[in-house]
Amino acid sequence: MYQANLFINGIEIPKTAAPRIDVINPATEEVLGSSPSSGPEEVSAAVQAAQRAFEIWRKTTPWDRSLILRRIGALIRERLEDLVTLVTLEIGKTRLESRLEVTACAEYFEWAAEEARRLGGYFREGRLPGSRFEVSHEPVGVVLALAAWNYPVILATRKISMALAAGCTVIVRPAEEGPACVAALVRCCHDAGLPPGAVNLLFGSPQAVVEPLMANPIVRQVSFTGSTRVGQLLVQQSAQTVKRLTMELGGHAPFIVLEDADIGKAAAAAVTARMRCAGQVCSAPSRFFVLESVSGAFTDQMTKLASAMKVGNGMEDGVQMGPLATGRQLQRAQRLVADARAKGAKVACGGGRPGGLNHGYFFEPTILTNLSPDATILHEEPFTPIAAIVPVKSPEEAVARANEVEFGLAAYVFSRSGNAIDAVTSELQAGVIGVNTVAVATPEAPFGGIKQSGYGREGGIEGIRDFLNEKFVHRVRA
Repeated sequence: MYQANLFINGIEIPKTAAPRIDVINPATEEVLGSSPSSGPEEVSAAVQAAQRAFEIWRKTTPWDRSLILRRIGALIRERLEDLVTLVTLEIGKTRLESRLEVTACAEYFEWAAEEARRLGGYFREGRLPGSRFEVSHEPVGVVLALAAWNYPVILATRKISMALAAGCTVIVRPAEEGPACVAALVRCCHDAGLPPGAVNLLFGSPQAVVEPLMANPIVRQVSFTGSTRVGQLLVQQSAQTVKRLTMELGGHAPFIVLEDADIGKAAAAAVTARMRCAGQVCSAPSRFFVLESVSGAFTDQMTKLASAMKVGNGMEDGVQMGPLATGRQLQRAQRLVADARAKGAKVACGGGRPGGLNHGYFFEPTILTNLSPDATILHEEPFTPIAAIVPVKSPEEAVARANEVEFGLAAYVFSRSGNAIDAVTSELQAGVIGVNTVAVATPEAPFGGIKQSGYGREGGIEGIRDFLNEKFVHRVRA
């Protein structure tokens, strides 16, 4: 049964006075169900519940916090298939992609559980006899977690797991496209034994939910994943109450293929990374800068693999790519291809809706070549299953083209030469870089961007430290 309820102070809330929000299956364009939206009463209740729970949770020992976080991970694994189904129904990705996402959620909680026991400060001998410098870490307080729709449970998980490990409590506001899967995740958190109010869940418009929470001084930190435009707005809204911010914003990742790269492996990695989740991944490569001597072979290999992908309903066996998540995304894909074509680009494969799929927001895996420098897709984050291949004359040109956009989240380099890899990675402006791999997001390592792709990190010990205040005490013996 499809169900998406608010969750405040340990209690599910199925109805509110505010209008309900329909949830659409992107593969069929049918209404899956609806979720309640929050009004002033629910927002206020969530803040008060989170603050009360914070006074309990911050005093819970790191060892006990660790045990509960580990139980959350175990519950996610127990309920994995139900979560997988919800993610696929709401977002459209294949069951395999959804399974990888949900499994990663368990891994993040397990990692946070281990690191929660290792948090600590340090001391040094002071300058005077009998004096000591002490540095300790304390949880920030109530955290507002704002998660995007493309990876609804893993994006919520990164924020919840790291904040809880630090001793903070959380109010989660996911995107309206994927409410039930996040509700099921929050239920795992509660059932694992968290104090009521440690994790609260609100649905609703930015005006009804986000704006009052941004203005509330009890909310001390905001962790956001989404577009650069919305991130800039949140920075402005945070100024009045001087909130701490963790921002994972847009990306437009370069994928550089040097002359000595294994072309087969590079092309296979390129298709996997570009087309997963129908291209709706902020860290996915979208601009492919390939040395001229190998650009033809790389384009042929990538086109062959992309053309062979089976597109369809993610619930069906054998499907390799599902639909885009919304009608807006489908329109974006159509607009980007039309713009590129109008400016002289060639479509190596794809370029439109797949034949035989008359319902759903489906778009073919698409590869564009012969692009004009002013093609929109080279400057605007596509967030669709469209790859733009650009031949370059040298590694230096590839790096210059890679760095020319405002984004700096992820980048990828394929080469067999250690010296060439060092030269390129040292100059790339990105927060995370994959070398002969496209795996750059993992629980044990920090993930985040630079420039207009944001700041702060999720994952690794850095992801937990983002939710901690440092306190310095200079102790002198009386």
